[in-house]
Amino acid sequence: MDIVNQLLLVGASLLAGAIVLGRLSERAGLPLLLVFLVVGMLAGEDGPGGIVFDDVRTSFLVGNLALAVILLDGGLRTRYAVFRAGLAPALSLATVGVLLTAGLVAVAAAWLLGLDWRYALLLGAIVGSTDAAAVFAILRASGVRLKQRAAATLEIESGVNDPMAVFLTLTVLESIRIGSSLDAAGAVVSLGRQFAIGAAVGYLGGQAIGFALERMRLAPGLAALFVVACGVAAFAATNHVGGSGFLAVYLVGLGVGNRGRALDEEGLRALDGLAWLAQAAMFLILGLLVTPSELPAVTLAALGVAAWLMLVARPLAVAASLAPFRLPWRETAFVSWVGLRGAVPIVLALFPLMAGLPGARLLFNVAFFVVLVSLLVQGASVAAGARFFRVAVPPAPAPLARQPVATSRGAAWELVQFAIAAESRAAGQPARALAFPADARLVSVLRAGVPLDPVEATLQVDDVACLLCPAGEIDALAEFFAPEERSGPLATQTFFGEFVLDAGATLGEIARAYGTTLPTGTPEGLAVGAYLSARAHGRVVVGDRAMLGPLELTVREMDGGQVSRVGLKLPRER
Repeated sequence: MDIVNQLLLVGASLLAGAIVLGRLSERAGLPLLLVFLVVGMLAGEDGPGGIVFDDVRTSFLVGNLALAVILLDGGLRTRYAVFRAGLAPALSLATVGVLLTAGLVAVAAAWLLGLDWRYALLLGAIVGSTDAAAVFAILRASGVRLKQRAAATLEIESGVNDPMAVFLTLTVLESIRIGSSLDAAGAVVSLGRQFAIGAAVGYLGGQAIGFALERMRLAPGLAALFVVACGVAAFAATNHVGGSGFLAVYLVGLGVGNRGRALDEEGLRALDGLAWLAQAAMFLILGLLVTPSELPAVTLAALGVAAWLMLVARPLAVAASLAPFRLPWRETAFVSWVGLRGAVPIVLALFPLMAGLPGARLLFNVAFFVVLVSLLVQGASVAAGARFFRVAVPPAPAPLARQPVATSRGAAWELVQFAIAAESRAAGQPARALAFPADARLVSVLRAGVPLDPVEATLQVDDVACLLCPAGEIDALAEFFAPEERSGPLATQTFFGEFVLDAGATLGEIARAYGTTLPTGTPEGLAVGAYLSARAHGRVVVGDRAMLGPLELTVREMDGGQVSRVGLKLPRER
């Protein structure tokens, strides 16, 4: 019994200590996941904790279970509109991008570590994919609001690129073990089968779980546990029949999360706690598994591999993968920089250890070092990178609370609450004077806990506005309550321009109103919203820009996937 209490004491103390240190590290801009990893190392055999832990199979089990929960949580929080915005580029990155990254890393690994080409390719496969835990956590903790297309591309890539990395790792590992050459044709067929089974199970499972939740009406905590249990079951079953469990569990989350009445905000908050527990346990155990005294022997070579990955392999792979989609170069550059490595490469590095492959410990140590460098350098610079590459947009506040409304089948209405921030568009304005999105309705205004007449109320700072609106309009609605920055590149007027136009205004009308001429061949009758959408090749998002002669046009608001309002910036006086 004493050993059980000791294990509980040590585990709980490590978790609590890592959370406290994580809060302190935020001031230095360090990712919380890096803190969990370092705390695990310090508690290990070479650190002050002195815990001897070398159970590879337990680490592998915990890592897979945690990744399943993390991917499920990521899918639950991804809306179909966002999914569509970044799906095609993300799929290219998750397949072609991972393959190119693995090959390019293999070149550096063969030279810097003196590895046989198959071992070098195995290391490339291990570190070739971005990590969902790192990407989801760091993007949401960065404090910046990214352009939807860039954020969606990164999140979807991290959610669906694991199957390719797992497949490459196992394929190359098996080739080394049996001493045969790689069968390219057989590999393609096997990969296609894994994706097909994973996609089918994920889609059907997501719909079935969402259907069941809508009819059982479980308490939020039980609903979260039910989703996790079913998601992990889908993950395991898919793996058992030869499919990609990682893809399946992500799509399960996507399907459940986009059924408006399946899991409410309280259920998502409960599941968020489970996802954080999974991340913390995974990074602590993986930190315990590493032996820090072995790292100095590979430091220089591993640092070279990490630098090559971040500065050469990832940018080249991203550029080649995204070239057909003609994304703005700034977004491509940002996506190439935020190629965060995390738990996935460490978990994949356990495969050679479990297989008893000679030199497996070297591969594990190099992969671990690459993850440390990625979290420390790339993870800590996400916000700075977003500003540098100009993919950040003015922030919009998250609702204080949101609750799906039980309506007819297919409807997706929510009751949301926003606090009135100082220097927001709503502060000091009569409620009836605010031009909310067409379908949004102000239901009540609370002042110091007392409800006011929403028709007669004048909104004041710290009031709480309660509104009924379609789920797709929440982001547009949030802009009314966000504090407008008065200076800096993300100040509303600086970013969007001095004037606001309706998306239906024609280019000819704009040119005449602002005393300019249209470029040759530009149709006068074309609506400015359609013009911006065409310039973005149909994948337009808030923050996209285009020039109309000397005038700078910026997408300011979207409604149902269409541009609704446009900002206009006049040329600077010289």
